[in-house]
Amino acid sequence: MIRIALAQINVTVGDINGNKNKILQTLKLAQEKTVDIIAFPELVLCGYPPEDLLYKKYFIQENIKAVRDIAKEVKDIVAVVGFVDMDKNEKKYNSAAIMFNGKILDIYHKHELPNYGVFDEKRYFESGKSENIYFFGNTVWGVNICEDIWKDKGVYLKQANNGASVIINISSSPYEMDKLKTRRNLLCKRAKESKCYACYVNLVGAQDELVFDGASLVVSPTGKIIALAKQFVEDLLIVDLPEGKTKNKPKRVITISKTIKNKTNLVHNKVIREYSAIESMYQALIIGTRDYINKNGFKKVVVGLSGGIDSAIVAKIAKEAIGAQNVIAVTMPSMFTSNETKSDAKALAEQLRIKLLEIPIKEIYDSYINTLKNDFAGLSSNITEENIQARIRGNILMALSNKFGWLVLTTGNKSELAVGYCTLYGDMSGGFAVIKDVFKTKVYELAKLINQKEPGIIPETIIRRPPTAELRFNQKDQDSLPAYEVLDKILVEYIEKHRSISQIAKMFDRALVAKVIKLVDLSEYKRRQAPPGVKITHLAFGKDRRLPITNKYKEE
Repeated sequence: MIRIALAQINVTVGDINGNKNKILQTLKLAQEKTVDIIAFPELVLCGYPPEDLLYKKYFIQENIKAVRDIAKEVKDIVAVVGFVDMDKNEKKYNSAAIMFNGKILDIYHKHELPNYGVFDEKRYFESGKSENIYFFGNTVWGVNICEDIWKDKGVYLKQANNGASVIINISSSPYEMDKLKTRRNLLCKRAKESKCYACYVNLVGAQDELVFDGASLVVSPTGKIIALAKQFVEDLLIVDLPEGKTKNKPKRVITISKTIKNKTNLVHNKVIREYSAIESMYQALIIGTRDYINKNGFKKVVVGLSGGIDSAIVAKIAKEAIGAQNVIAVTMPSMFTSNETKSDAKALAEQLRIKLLEIPIKEIYDSYINTLKNDFAGLSSNITEENIQARIRGNILMALSNKFGWLVLTTGNKSELAVGYCTLYGDMSGGFAVIKDVFKTKVYELAKLINQKEPGIIPETIIRRPPTAELRFNQKDQDSLPAYEVLDKILVEYIEKHRSISQIAKMFDRALVAKVIKLVDLSEYKRRQAPPGVKITHLAFGKDRRLPITNKYKEE
């Protein structure tokens, strides 16, 4: 048997020394478990994605020095470590170092460079050419990187045809809803196609807006998953595979002189229960929030608690991410705030056991209006007065942030952000937008999931009450917007599927569709100024969707 470990670890972009130490600690653990080969994720040494840090030559040089330092510590084990390589002409490569006995034996350069969605690898890297495989005992195996295994009949198949019976793919594949199923099906297909064991190691943790869900796995040549690591947490997945026999005479082989020790205590491969789609979204939001807070040096967060469902979900996620003692909620009632809303905010804070501050805004609002009365003389009240309230609340939260060093978590969802039902410098003020990629209908699904796990943790009155911003008497969201069940479907068609008005009008009223699309288009400038938040859909606002603000194109 040959024992392979997939090191699913959480690293931080730019923390080269810290990442190196974590790699070395994991190496030591694998050696204690008599592992033969250990593989770490894509660009694990510098963190993924490093973005324009790759334009800093000294950053790349430091990561190269660190990979050499790691190699010196690799003794009775083979290690595959993702890093950035640079040649004498200063061309950069997304790379994997294959190490053994204190040396780097080979370096593999990634062939396929993704350049869509959140990926910009062609901006930084050159494509690799090598297809080397490695002799290890009686097993021939190959290494490739992330996108290399997504391309049909790509390098993985060439490695298999050259004699490999095991393919190790090191990845940093971001989470999206239902992506695990897609990824898993792809790996099963590739294993059957190549007649190899497919060993896939994925990064875990969060970096800015991206979440990496782990779920590393091993698939047999028949396409059966024989081992699956946990999602959203660090894990060391260890599998025992039978030593492979070469299918034909290997080409371009590097021999690693190591005797495979007999394994008296074979590893029983594990398959972890997968989360449902809504559970995985919830876990992604928690780890995305936790890592953004911790990796950026914050200790506590502050949330404006309105008594509505969005702020309730954000407060609950924050509690799960960093603990109730580190979450401060602020309720800021106005003359339009109902008694039910006030009591629900207090009830939620008590249920979550988080600290609640109450700071009324009526006097501040009156002062604003009095200051502006001469300039506004003769004009009727409109959205201006509504937005003043939102901006007062945003200012209060930012004042608390500045004074105490708390990170402000905004509470707007994707539906609101899409149609501009949010106030610039008001409820959009903050450092991190937890649910900015969660449609309103999914917010309700999250509430249902949370209450199934912890009955009554979110008061039912919050869930049942019609959504309202409470910026005027008896205001409801649906005074201005269609029902969220309809709105969200239109938004998915337009934003994520790029459907035209004519196409969407086959499913919904044409006038309604045109109204929604107009709101989406007019709100681009707002979204450009929104804080970052957790990406959970196929197409999130931000890097996934890059439209010009100044844009005269309108569909007829």
